[in-house]
Amino acid sequence: MISKTRKYLTEKINRKSPLPRVGEVGRGPIFPFMNKINAISILICFFLTTPLIHAQNWHPAGDKIKTQWAEKVDPSCPLPEYPRPILERKDWQNLNGLWDYSILPKGSAIPGQFDGKILVPFAVESSLSGVQKKVGPENELWYHREFSIPESWKNRQILLNFGAVDWKSDIWINDVKIGSHQGGYTPFSFNITPFLVKGQQQKIIIRVWDPADKSFQPRGKQVTDPHGIWYTSVTGIWQTVWLEPVGANHITEIRTIPDIDRNTVSVTANAALCREDLVEVKVFDGDKVIASGKSLAGQEVLLGLKDARLWTPESPNLYDLEVCLLHNGQVTDRVKSYFGMRKISTRRDESGVYRLQLNNKDYFQFGPLDQGWWPDGLYTAPTDEALKFDIVTTKSLGFNLIRKHVKVEPARWYYHCDREGILVWQDMPSGDRGPQWQTQNFFNGLEKIRTKESEDNFKTEWKAIIDLLISNPCVVTWVPFNESWGQFKTVEIAEWTKSYDPSRLVNPASGGNFYPVGDILDVHHYPDPEMTLYDGGRACVLGEYGGLGLVTPGHLWVEDRNWGYVEYKNTEELTNAYIELAKKLKKLVLSGFSAAIYTQTTDVEIEVNGLMTYDRKVIKPNLERIRKANLEVCRSLSGNK
Repeated sequence: MISKTRKYLTEKINRKSPLPRVGEVGRGPIFPFMNKINAISILICFFLTTPLIHAQNWHPAGDKIKTQWAEKVDPSCPLPEYPRPILERKDWQNLNGLWDYSILPKGSAIPGQFDGKILVPFAVESSLSGVQKKVGPENELWYHREFSIPESWKNRQILLNFGAVDWKSDIWINDVKIGSHQGGYTPFSFNITPFLVKGQQQKIIIRVWDPADKSFQPRGKQVTDPHGIWYTSVTGIWQTVWLEPVGANHITEIRTIPDIDRNTVSVTANAALCREDLVEVKVFDGDKVIASGKSLAGQEVLLGLKDARLWTPESPNLYDLEVCLLHNGQVTDRVKSYFGMRKISTRRDESGVYRLQLNNKDYFQFGPLDQGWWPDGLYTAPTDEALKFDIVTTKSLGFNLIRKHVKVEPARWYYHCDREGILVWQDMPSGDRGPQWQTQNFFNGLEKIRTKESEDNFKTEWKAIIDLLISNPCVVTWVPFNESWGQFKTVEIAEWTKSYDPSRLVNPASGGNFYPVGDILDVHHYPDPEMTLYDGGRACVLGEYGGLGLVTPGHLWVEDRNWGYVEYKNTEELTNAYIELAKKLKKLVLSGFSAAIYTQTTDVEIEVNGLMTYDRKVIKPNLERIRKANLEVCRSLSGNK
């Protein structure tokens, strides 16, 4: 059973054109000259990163279990794929690879020498970093490397881009401090052109401080002392670092908002400088231009699409975009993107129950709670193939939804969800301390009173997360709070979220501390599904249930202290128990549930309640039986056939 399942999923992931080259988005390439970008990027990594002799000396640290992809990590250039498919440029240089690192007490000066090599972009606590050391809030992590600028980039502005660094980072270029950033889950950039030295290798130094669970910042499941549902802290660079050349004015952001009721898509491209430059947008279906328009940079381009093909998990149709910035009629920047035509909403059915709808049809959303952790990379998947594997496996199990739990993934994860076709509920990573937790009634206690610094930081990071994902069709629901963890000003946060992005649903408080605000009431109940509270004015969902555990020897983070909400002895027992819960859930759909989240995709550290082992080498229940049960649940409403 396990070998057949592995063969099936491997074939699915490696089927013809399963992953686009860097020059491809959606359903086909639109720029022929970009087809070779991925190969070029790998060559650039090879020649411009740390010398190969250091790469040959790298190896994963520690003796914990690892995924099958750990052996495929290339230390000369890990994760070579272009990291930002929603806004993609032709020219770029990957800075992943071996950097120098040091761990020093907080407040130390720039180190004169370093402790050793770390493989970027894997966090220092991870095995794949080659270090696997704790940092802690009393210390800072330092990085150093050198790089060169290609001669062909001469007379262009050079951007230094970070996918994500956890948590507070300071950056020096050639011994000049150029800026700082706070936030562990979203990208940021610096124009480093003024600080480059002509004809020399360029030097970058980064200092990172992460207080983990000793401060207020969003951190999700990270703690300094892992136990129970809390996992190993992650410090430093954990997503791709890269350079790209641009003009003085260039595109900084693309937002696409579809409207299937009017057969239109709104495209807004913001630019770096406020001047009278034009934006030209072209929509492609394959290699054919089907719509186009122009506006001033920062203004909406509203395009009509006749007989648009809608995006659903069953048919994840995507359209390609070409966006150009024009100055005096000349193209000064050209990027590619994509979008999907889909609508997410609620409506009251004939029996008075509020239902979730996809494209104006009742659609039961069902999927696993996905923590997004890896035994070898912690926050970072070993390879892009691994990143995609969890998504493909989830769909193969018959689900149509993933709840991304108190973590934000790299942009390519959402890209794979868009392409493969799976809905996403996006949690805000939790932080700060929580108020009391009430689950059986609407909240009547005192909410958490955060400091102004904590409040402001939450709002800044939440807005940045929404900005990052606002154009991904897979993302259908925002979840600001989970189980009272740091929950504060719920009504204000939920209403702001809805006003900032009215195209999606807001699930204001998953699991408790409920207010009559937002689109969804979300109860948790383990292990059986139960409707412990009902709201006649919003869609009611089961935000967490299940947690059925099975210890799988040879695939454990630790040999003892493992736990699940309920534990079983073998695959058959686990499968039978899962199907019984699915039967109960189907009855509750008729009573009023419009979505459900099963805990969880994989085991994580000492948790053994995953559908897969932590190393992704074993799917624990019987795949065919689970898939059949899940599809029956997904099809329990007439709109999802």
